[in-house]
Amino acid sequence: MKLARFRRSAATISLGIVVGDRIVDLGIALPDAPQDIVEILKSPQWRGRIGKLAPTRENSVALSEVVLEAPIANPSKYLGIGLNYQDHAEEARKAGIPIPKTQVWFNKQVSCITGPFAPIHLPAVSEKLDYEAELGVVIGTRCRHVPADKAKDVIGGYFVANDVTARDWQQASPTWTLGKSFDTHGPIGPWIVTADEIEDPHALQMKAFVNGELRQSASTGLMIHNIYQQIAHLTQVMTLEPGDLIATGTCSGVGIARNPPTFLKVGDVVRVEIERVGHIENTVIAEPAPG
Repeated sequence: MKLARFRRSAATISLGIVVGDRIVDLGIALPDAPQDIVEILKSPQWRGRIGKLAPTRENSVALSEVVLEAPIANPSKYLGIGLNYQDHAEEARKAGIPIPKTQVWFNKQVSCITGPFAPIHLPAVSEKLDYEAELGVVIGTRCRHVPADKAKDVIGGYFVANDVTARDWQQASPTWTLGKSFDTHGPIGPWIVTADEIEDPHALQMKAFVNGELRQSASTGLMIHNIYQQIAHLTQVMTLEPGDLIATGTCSGVGIARNPPTFLKVGDVVRVEIERVGHIENTVIAEPAPG
């Protein structure tokens, strides 16, 4: 099941389920349903009812006629793991960054989140804007101290992410947070594919294109620390809440590792695709002037 937030022109944001090339408006098809994807992810009963819906002329609209919004608008956390693909860790090592011996985590401040097809800003204060294709995970169950062999049970679903990074700001701060958290640098979507639809999240092909040129391509099975190990590690420290987001790492081919380094510029279009999940596509624009 693909759960999405959408709007028609400037209208109010609605919740829907994507079926083929149409989106069923839950406010029309099932008026008593929660109008929040997180609440649906938490409830097997609601997922069961919503999953039975079929598009009709009255309750649905063509996907081409709507604007898709970020499927999770206000998570309490957006966490990312660094250097989690061996090929990416190796290209970082060649640049003088040691390969870590344990999981390395950073925050993306949730104010960075933007829609799957919204523009991303080239900050006025950065000259090194980069892309990172990633498989995203949304937590569906409040959890703490989750063993890896039980971690699958707390996943609500999956999405496509671009962990947009201002490399100069990342390099200036040991925690990486500032370089990862500029407004608009968290495009996610295009929807949430519920966990029951993805039997093995470590067997998906992930790709990134810049202006149609393939820059990144790898199987999610090449993660150093798989998704279940990531959740086990994080929940030793903190409680994960329904709606919390995890970016599970990127593969080789990022702009900073190219020869010569190639950073994003105004007008560039970045497309990230993940098999069975979908794609997002974002155009780089200059950061608007303050005020």
